[in-house]
Amino acid sequence: MSVKELQEKREKLVADARAALDEIKSNTDEARAAELDTRHDKIMAEFDKLEKLIEREQRVAAAEKQAEETRAKKRPAPGDAEASGTDEPGEKVDYRTAFHRYIQVAGDMSALNEEERAALKGGVAPREIRAQTTTGGSGAAGGYTIPTELSSQIIKTMKAWGPMYDEDICTVINTTGGNPIDIPTIDDTGVAVAQHTEAGAVTDDGGSDATFGKKTLNAFAYDTEWVKFSWELAQDSIFNFETLLGSLLGERLGRRANTELTVGDGTGDPNGIVTASTLGKTAAATAAITWDEIIDLEHSVDPAYRTSPKARYMFNDTTLSTVRKLKDGNGNYLWQMGDVQKGVPGTFNGRLYSINQAMDSLAAAKKVMLFGDFSKYFVRKVGGIVMFVARERFAPDIGLLGLIRLDGELGDTAAVKHLITAAS
Repeated sequence: MSVKELQEKREKLVADARAALDEIKSNTDEARAAELDTRHDKIMAEFDKLEKLIEREQRVAAAEKQAEETRAKKRPAPGDAEASGTDEPGEKVDYRTAFHRYIQVAGDMSALNEEERAALKGGVAPREIRAQTTTGGSGAAGGYTIPTELSSQIIKTMKAWGPMYDEDICTVINTTGGNPIDIPTIDDTGVAVAQHTEAGAVTDDGGSDATFGKKTLNAFAYDTEWVKFSWELAQDSIFNFETLLGSLLGERLGRRANTELTVGDGTGDPNGIVTASTLGKTAAATAAITWDEIIDLEHSVDPAYRTSPKARYMFNDTTLSTVRKLKDGNGNYLWQMGDVQKGVPGTFNGRLYSINQAMDSLAAAKKVMLFGDFSKYFVRKVGGIVMFVARERFAPDIGLLGLIRLDGELGDTAAVKHLITAAS
């Protein structure tokens, strides 16, 4: 199936999912509603698989194109009788000529034309069962001569992490040292201005003076512990083991950094954005949220923050699965799939959103959704992720250690608010 056909199928799945939910009305009986809800979930699960299949098809198409270009370089130019192994165009190719051509191209059948391949197949006698083969219980028939090969690719299990380390979402401060950084703050929004009376005395008691505060960014360090591997493994592995482990350790540190910047308690750790956020809305249920509650959450944040280019929602993927099914008062779905071909991202309630797997799923008394201006959350990075390699210390083994230093703080607690589920 072509990429275009897959994309058309993806659009049909979205339409089918919407149609399934459209059938659920206020008077629909529970059994039918449950059936339609299950159908929707199956369709969306197929949608997710199709997204990955489209990506794979595009990669395969690119690889096939590159392979075809490579084969084209090997093929003889049209009319090159000597290279093609034929005397004149149109002459029938015999087995001897075709085999000679097969040897010339080092056994690459794709470099032969159709007549040459047909001649080779027609001139081969049926193989005898007693021939030396790679099969057999002991390998004595020839199997011992076949080496075991290892693919040059490795299958690595993945787990999503982010996005709190992303400078496109938060405000990132990069420093070379780890000394504390103070960020001055001021909240003057509650100070009133008095009406002036002509010829009256103006109050001068300091009650209207501006009050400043500060937020401090430190540099908390996290390490992967030493991970050792043998000198022999480093020499014999088909992979560059030092590079492979370095990549894995870097991802471990990235996951820990995102977790701390999300739910860190602020005591010896970053003050995570969920922890630092203020209450915007309490849901009526313990494991569900409604469209009205999401509207209340968004409007609990002052319009001064909602107009920021970094204003967005944040929740984990399980919560996204739930809100995909929600509609507004006009029957429109909140979640929009966007347009992959045009590079248009998916939106939630017309706004950008981020998937953060470090956030809680729907359950009692959980902060499951954030909304606000994420530019007010400051992430301090001390350099980048640092990898240490110890050769002499563990000789002849080799040790790798990953370190990261960072901090995070919500500079303005009014900028980001959370929706919390009911306690019971």
